[in-house]
Amino acid sequence: MLKFLVIYCIGYFVSAGQGDGDWSLISPMRTQVFKFPAKVAKASLYLTSATGVATVTYQSLNPKSFSFSDDTTAFSENIRAAFNGVIRSSRAFSTITLNVVDYKYSLYGLSADSDEYQRILSEVHLRSANRILKLCETNKGFYVKAGQFVASLRLRHVPKEYSSTLSSLQDQAVPCHFKAIKAVLISNLGADLSEIFLSLDEQPIAAASIAQVHHALLKDHQEVAIKVQYPDLERTMKLDIATMFFLSKAITWFFPEYRFEWMISEFAEAIALELDFIREARSSERTAKNFRNNRTVRVPRVFWELTTSQVLTMQFCRGHKVDDLEFLKEMGINPIKVAKALVEMFAEMIFVHGFVHGDPHPGNILVSPEGPNGFSLVLLDHGIYKELDEGFRLDYCQLWKALILLDYNKIQHLGERFGVGKYSRYFPVIFIGRTIDSKSVLGRGMSAEEKKNLNQELKTLKMEDISSFMESLPTDFSYNTAY
Repeated sequence: MLKFLVIYCIGYFVSAGQGDGDWSLISPMRTQVFKFPAKVAKASLYLTSATGVATVTYQSLNPKSFSFSDDTTAFSENIRAAFNGVIRSSRAFSTITLNVVDYKYSLYGLSADSDEYQRILSEVHLRSANRILKLCETNKGFYVKAGQFVASLRLRHVPKEYSSTLSSLQDQAVPCHFKAIKAVLISNLGADLSEIFLSLDEQPIAAASIAQVHHALLKDHQEVAIKVQYPDLERTMKLDIATMFFLSKAITWFFPEYRFEWMISEFAEAIALELDFIREARSSERTAKNFRNNRTVRVPRVFWELTTSQVLTMQFCRGHKVDDLEFLKEMGINPIKVAKALVEMFAEMIFVHGFVHGDPHPGNILVSPEGPNGFSLVLLDHGIYKELDEGFRLDYCQLWKALILLDYNKIQHLGERFGVGKYSRYFPVIFIGRTIDSKSVLGRGMSAEEKKNLNQELKTLKMEDISSFMESLPTDFSYNTAY
């Protein structure tokens, strides 16, 4: 949920020119479109933003690393990192600035209830999503990870333009050259790789924003998947987060209703944990223990002797992404049964174990044709988890009961317990697609009047409402709205 919040707040209000052509702003009176060359706009914004982000870059990197020394290679690497940091930060700053302006000017003077407002809003969403996609692809790292997460979510207050456009990031992470990966392996495992592996595929079987995975065969012929963290990632992530803090403060100063600093703080904490593969291995084993009596859920075994903070070696499990319907059809696996097992798995995490997987996109959940009912779910990537206390789980369970029974007095009462006050009216909208006064039970369609009321409810939502709502929610609660 954390990563969704960050990218959603970036994406929802942002639409910058990263592509070629002209950048356009519609005048407040809607009578004229002002255009100016993209290259001129980029150059101007990069020069303006570089002043601020150079400071961010310097502060986010270790000042001691810039001392002169006899190690000219290390010094040149530090200079390269600093220069790259300024470019990346400038690119992000200019993107955010132009996108906020795009939203503000494109929607200026329009009534939120009008059809024209909705039409133009959709156009800005699409422009924004495409430009954010370009930013993620160019800056990589943190930006790709954030984009991947929003693409995996289908919450009702996420514009479809973002989820559909950014979904391409799920499979487009550019792998690191094997020479650099091999250096990480040797430095962490401390031995000649030929002494450990019979074979090691240089071509990765998966590549993500912070690591890539290689297939290998151990000396005893066991198949393993080796997750290797990209080199120099910690410094890059530190810079990216510092940039996001800087941008969030700047945007809040110009537009007080857009408040994301608290979200980025939580993200920074989560991403720091995800960079520790030892912690991930322990979370993996804890999850495997939690599901030891559930034959439908599989968690790859950890090879501790080949695991460090930057290298994680696991049992190799075959399967296809959980949303690969063609594979399910080919194997004769019922998609409805898979969906039911998936819901039950996460419900058990939330309500029973209180230990919840924090990155549930399709690439992290595989369907294997082996299992008691003709299939099993293979749960991967245990880098981010959230622990939920018993009190929260009981209240959260009561909330779902109230939503199913349409007990809106109970919903409002629980809203007070969660500290969201008047914003509890949005619980039905977020979780079940109903307004607070809807009479349609789950499983049945809404009446035309209720659909109209729901659309009206969504139209009246302002960013200030969403910001206040999310800020009011307990951390545990906001985390679980992802499910």
